[in-house]
Amino acid sequence: MHVAGRIEDYALIGDMQTAALVCRNGSVDWLCLPRFDSHAVFAALLGTEEHGYWRIGPAHAEGEAPPPATRRRYRGDSLVLESEWDTPDGTVRVIDFMPPREGAPQLTRIVEGVTGQVPVRSNLRMRFSYGWVVPWVHKVDGRTVAVAGPDSVWLDTNAETYGKDLTTYSDFTVGPGERVAFALSWERSHMPPPSLPEPEESLAATERFWQEWSAQCTYHGPYRDAVVRSLITLKALTYGPTGGIVAAPTTSLPEHIGGVRNWDYRFTWLRDAAITLSSLLRTGYREEAGAWREWLLRAVAGDPENLQIMYGIAGERELGETELSWLPGYENSSPVRVGNQAARQLQLDVYGEVTEALHLGNMTGLARNDYASQLQMQLIGYLENHWHEPDEGIWEVRGPRRHFVHSKVMAWVAVDRTVKMLEQTPVEGPVDRWRALRDKIHREVCEKGYDPQRNTFTQSYGSAELDASLLLIPQVGFLPPDDKRVIGTIEAIQRELSTKDGFVLRYPLSQGGDDNLDGLPGDEGAFLACSFWLADDLAMIGRVEEARKLFEKLLALRNDLGLLAEEWDPRQQRQVGNFPQAFSHVPLIDTALRLTASGAYGG
Repeated sequence: MHVAGRIEDYALIGDMQTAALVCRNGSVDWLCLPRFDSHAVFAALLGTEEHGYWRIGPAHAEGEAPPPATRRRYRGDSLVLESEWDTPDGTVRVIDFMPPREGAPQLTRIVEGVTGQVPVRSNLRMRFSYGWVVPWVHKVDGRTVAVAGPDSVWLDTNAETYGKDLTTYSDFTVGPGERVAFALSWERSHMPPPSLPEPEESLAATERFWQEWSAQCTYHGPYRDAVVRSLITLKALTYGPTGGIVAAPTTSLPEHIGGVRNWDYRFTWLRDAAITLSSLLRTGYREEAGAWREWLLRAVAGDPENLQIMYGIAGERELGETELSWLPGYENSSPVRVGNQAARQLQLDVYGEVTEALHLGNMTGLARNDYASQLQMQLIGYLENHWHEPDEGIWEVRGPRRHFVHSKVMAWVAVDRTVKMLEQTPVEGPVDRWRALRDKIHREVCEKGYDPQRNTFTQSYGSAELDASLLLIPQVGFLPPDDKRVIGTIEAIQRELSTKDGFVLRYPLSQGGDDNLDGLPGDEGAFLACSFWLADDLAMIGRVEEARKLFEKLLALRNDLGLLAEEWDPRQQRQVGNFPQAFSHVPLIDTALRLTASGAYGG
C-alpha cells in the first residue's frame, strides 16, 4: 500500500529540463517526461498508487506502508540524493539522480549495500498522461519498455525483473559494497531506443557538474549552506535549452489542504523569473542571467503591448487551463489543474519587475543588448498609457480588478529604472516626459494608496485592507526605510497580517463563504516570500536582531534537505503549496545577503 507523503517529505532531483520528487520512503511520486510541463509518468503525488510511482527500498510485508528512510542527504553541494535505511538485516542506501541531459532524459537509481544482507524490492508502476493511460509493457532485446501513444519509457537494470498486477517488480538482496543500478529513460515511441545507460559514469559526472556549478557562488557568509541549496534549487528549476525558469516543478499541490486553491506552476512567470535573475546575478551567476534575458526577448518578441504575466518554458503563450477529473488530488484537494488561465490576466507590476531585472543586468556587467534596451523603452511606452488602469495584481486574484498599490509602485519602478538607463547610457528617449510621469505616479500613490489615520499604505486605492506586497515599497526604493509611512506600513502588516508564529499572510481573507477578496473560497497558509520580505524590512529600519530571529525561524521551516514550498500552514504546522517554490527560495537568498551585509547574524 502506498500513499503520498507530506509535502516536506519530498526531495527534488532533476536535469534542468524536468524534475522528480522522491518521497522519504523511497518512492518517486512525481515525474513529467520529457519536460517540466509534459504529462506525468508518475502522478501518485496527486492521486494513489494506481496513478504511477516507483519505489525502491527495503522489502516489507504486503499491505504494510513502506518504511521511511532513517536518514537522507544531498551529496555535498549537489542534486544527488542519498537515502539510507537501517533495518534488522543491515543498512542499505539508495542513490537517486538525473544526469544533466545530453541525450534522452534519464532517472537513475543505484542501490548500495552498506552493512548486513538487506532484501530490497523495486516496484515500478508506469502510468502515462497523469495516471490515465496504462502503457503496453514488454521486453525488447532484454530491456523493459513501456509504450503508449507518442511516449516510450525504457528500464535498464542488472537485476532480474518480473511483471505482476500491471507493475514491474524486482527482488534482490545486497551486501556490503554491492551495487544494483536501475535507469529509466524516455524516448519518442517512434524513435530508436535510447542508448544504454552508464549509471556509475553518470553518477560521477552529475556530482562533478553540481559541485563545479555550486563553487561559482560568490556568497561566503554565515548562511552559505542555505543560500547554496536555494541556488541549486533555482538552477534545477531552470529549463536549460531556453533559460526559462519554472515557478515550481509541480501542479495542484494545495495552498489549503482539502481546498480548491490548486494551481499549475510549471510555467515561467515573468515576476518570479525576474527576481530569480536578480538573486543569480547577486551571487555570481551571469550565464544563467544572460540566458533568461535572451528567453525574455524571444518570449515577448515584437509584441510588448500584449505582454503576458507568464509563458511556457520555451516561450509558449497558450497555457489553457483544464481539470483532470480522474485524479482525486493531493490529500483530496481538488480539482487538479493543468495549464493556468491566469496567463490572461493584467498585472501591471510585471512591467516593473522585468524592467528592474534588465536594469540590474546592465548594472552588474551583462553584455549590453540593444534589443533589450529597445524592449524596455517599448514597455514604458505601453505603461505610460495604461499604468492608471485597475488590474488583477501580484496575487492573481480572480475577483474584480482594482487599483492595487503594489502594481502602481512597480509601475513607478519601471519608469524610474528606464529614466536611469537614459541618464546613464547612450540610449535616447523622452527622459523629461518620463521623469514627469515618474513623479505623477509617485504623487498619486502617496495620495490615494495611503491611509493617514492608520499611518499605512493599503492594498488598493480607497480600501482598508493591508497587503504584504506593500513590504516591497522600501526595497524597490519608492520611499526610504526611515520614512514614517514605511515604518507605519511595516508595523501594521506585522500587527494585522502575522500569524501567532510571526509569519505573514498575503492579505486578509474573510472566514468562510465565497466572498473572499480574491474571489475564491477557503483559506491559505502564511506566504513564505512575504515573511522573508518582513525580515528584510525589519533589517532596513534598524530592527536587525528581530530580523535575524525571524529569518532563522523561517530557515527552520525548511525540510531536512533545505527545501521550501510556497506557504506554511500555521494550524497543521506543515508546508503547503507547490514544491519546491522559486518564489520562496529567492527571498531566502536576498534576506541572507541583507543580514550578512548588516552584520546581523549569530555565532
